[in-house]
Amino acid sequence: MNRNRGYAQAMSEGTRDERRVFADERQARIAEHVATRGRAHITDLATMFGVTEVTIRKDLGALQDRGLLKRTHGGAIARVPLVDRDVERRVAMHRGPKEAIGRACVELLKAGDSVFLGGGSTVRAIAGALAAGPRQDITVLTNSMEVALAVSGTSGIDHVLVGGQIHRTSGSLVGPVALHNVQRFTVDIAFIGASGFSDLGVTVGNVAEAEIMATVVERARRVVLPLHDSKVGATDFAKVCELDHIDVVVINHASEQLADVCAAHGIELVAAQT
Repeated sequence: MNRNRGYAQAMSEGTRDERRVFADERQARIAEHVATRGRAHITDLATMFGVTEVTIRKDLGALQDRGLLKRTHGGAIARVPLVDRDVERRVAMHRGPKEAIGRACVELLKAGDSVFLGGGSTVRAIAGALAAGPRQDITVLTNSMEVALAVSGTSGIDHVLVGGQIHRTSGSLVGPVALHNVQRFTVDIAFIGASGFSDLGVTVGNVAEAEIMATVVERARRVVLPLHDSKVGATDFAKVCELDHIDVVVINHASEQLADVCAAHGIELVAAQT
């Protein structure tokens, strides 16, 4: 009888865990949908995800509590600033400042360093600066196909592309295979992309990407956040790490407020020469 009760309890807990996972995934997609489109209606979301309107209302309430959207009568609207999920459009936006950030990040490297380059348009600029700069003996670990293509064939740069599932929005490789592979490496410097930098921490738009980045942060000797100033004060859906885990922020424009935040968390602040 005790074994049966124990089995039943374990099955019940497993079911609750599955429901929590499903809710987390659904809320992540809802947050992304609202952030990219600006607004959404409850009826449309219920149809999209195959759940009741009551469930959607609970999801929107949870997301509002986290500051990711604002509930309205009949739906939700995005909080500003909106997060742009289109990588190619982000690459085209603020190209000059991002290239300056990329060059400033490369100046932090020395011969023999191993580095991780994540996804995102600003991190791509680092790869471009590496490929265009003078020859360096650098090893690059990345989960971004664009980064791998940018540095492939460049003299003095060896690269390892982490396998996994393609996240189409960002072009990054994520999932269990990518996570397992990343756990096999330790790097001197990790350059992680982010769509949000605030008192709530460093955030990105996708749970799977956040998981990869969080693992990299744990396994890097130094963590550098290349950041366009449009991301300061923004909060996206999935948290990567607390601000205390960041060693250096490289940004195109450093405000006094940002300088105060970095000083409070022991973060070195580097303003890129634009």
